[in-house]
Amino acid sequence: MKAIVIHEYGPPDVLRYQDLPDPVPRQGEIRIRVHAATVNRVLDVSLRAGREQYRGPVLPLVPGVDCAGIVDAVGPQVSRWHVGDRVSAAGIMPLQICAEDGSGYDGPQGMMGIKRPGGFAELVAVPACAGVAIPQNLDFHRAAVVMRHVPTAWNLLMHVAELKYGETVLIMGAGGNLGSIGIQIAKNVIGAHVIAAAGSEERAALGKKLGADHAINYTTHNIYDEVMKITGGKGVDVLYDNIANPKVLPTAFRAIGMDGRLVTAGAHAGPNVSIDFSHLYHKRITIKGRPGHTPSDLPHCLEAAAAGKVVPQIERVLPLSRAADAHRMVEAHEGQGKIVLDPTLG
Repeated sequence: MKAIVIHEYGPPDVLRYQDLPDPVPRQGEIRIRVHAATVNRVLDVSLRAGREQYRGPVLPLVPGVDCAGIVDAVGPQVSRWHVGDRVSAAGIMPLQICAEDGSGYDGPQGMMGIKRPGGFAELVAVPACAGVAIPQNLDFHRAAVVMRHVPTAWNLLMHVAELKYGETVLIMGAGGNLGSIGIQIAKNVIGAHVIAAAGSEERAALGKKLGADHAINYTTHNIYDEVMKITGGKGVDVLYDNIANPKVLPTAFRAIGMDGRLVTAGAHAGPNVSIDFSHLYHKRITIKGRPGHTPSDLPHCLEAAAAGKVVPQIERVLPLSRAADAHRMVEAHEGQGKIVLDPTLG
């Protein structure tokens, strides 16, 4: 099979497109013929540059922390999956042999593409318990993006913030992956009143296009003043932020109303941000940071995407052989959506 391999850390050119032996699924595993894998700023690009050593990657490594495709083979003692099934997989999973449902496993776990071979390949073997069925009316490219970002946003809004129907949420970074997904979950799944915030007119307009009731360009308008106008001075119930912009977040924080919640799973522009502690305790605000997701939510996320309630933003789809180009695009901050690699493209 063809795969992308990192033999040494460095610029995008260190990504080597080469032949590797086809993986053989072990007991309790399935092999996926990959049709899509997303390119991620931290877990792929920063990892390749050598800036994620604390995650414990061991070279040589096939990167790619998610994938979507078709079951190509099944290992011994696997009955749940069959050749031809549409399947996705992502994130942390068992590293050693386990039952197909993962029951009784207490061994080491790690992320595919970091601790075990990832999705930047024509074929990848994963534990059967890590597979999630893809609805028939959801294409592989979008399924891969859903597996990467929708569960995190879903968990933040549904379980961490406990955003409810009719409440008001301020979504920061409306043009980013977690921001754009958050807008759609809040509006189309939960039924909240959504205010999108972004650093340009183009990205603010995207927030409105995705369903936000209001959009604020915080480079030209004061985000606190605008939120107070929109909410009649009440403030928002939830502030959803995955950027930690030290120039913007302190002002947005003051727009949180009584018993409000701030939730986050990222700090790409931070990490150090000053907040008004008097506002924190006077308004009885709760701050929660929680990355990751709840595994039981994964089918719901894919179903929401299949129903059109969540439409992942895809900027480009490239052949696997152009992984280095994809990394350059991510580093250059080009586009507003995800870059997807498709090994089936010539």
